[in-house]
Amino acid sequence: MSKREARTYDKEFKLNAIKLCLDSGRSRRQIADELGIPISTLVEWVQSYTKSGLTAFPGKGNIKASDAELIKLRKELSIAREERDILKKALGIFSSIKK
Repeated sequence: MSKREARTYDKEFKLNAIKLCLDSGRSRRQIADELGIPISTLVEWVQSYTKSGLTAFPGKGNIKASDAELIKLRKELSIAREERDILKKALGIFSSIKK
């Protein structure tokens, strides 16, 4: 039994496939069959495009600007929580020394 390898498609191919879906009068199944891709893949591309527009396909290894900002903010929040916890421990230590 052989393993199926995941095929990758470039942004231009995806955008052309989406344009065919949105502009032509043909069904998504017909377009998927003509392009040789699974219908579920084509539907996923169309949904991503309608949700995010041209930023839907940033490329392999790249992330969207909004996702990059979210990652940055989560990292900053983690650091702030760590600093808060350290200060709480230090306050507990110093308050026990004065007694």
